[in-house]
Amino acid sequence: MPSEITVRLSQAAKDQLAWLKRHTGLTQWNELCRWGLALSLRDQSTPLVRDITTDSNVEISWRTFAGPHGDVYISLLKQRCVMDGEEPTEAAVSKALLVHLHRGIGYLAGRQDLRSIQSLIAITTE
Repeated sequence: MPSEITVRLSQAAKDQLAWLKRHTGLTQWNELCRWGLALSLRDQSTPLVRDITTDSNVEISWRTFAGPHGDVYISLLKQRCVMDGEEPTEAAVSKALLVHLHRGIGYLAGRQDLRSIQSLIAITTE
């Protein structure tokens, strides 16, 4: 994805991230978003396709979101598109990012045992 891409979040995702920030000690939106994206991509099921309204004021540049690992995230998203039977076009990759990011944030926010960075790390081995 070009560096001018902006990752936008829904109000629900913003609210979930605010809760996660308070409970994990992570203070950066992009760090929590990366965890959520990775967890969703790890799930083999196809996310429920739904319209996501990106109505919050949270906007993250691709460079900030991905950090130095942008190529890795793009490759993972393209691979996931292929796994889900989609041609990995820029539009499909953008949609996959949006859907998986929101599903992953929901996964994290739904974890009542998520109370620290250590518990965040622990869920990666489940």
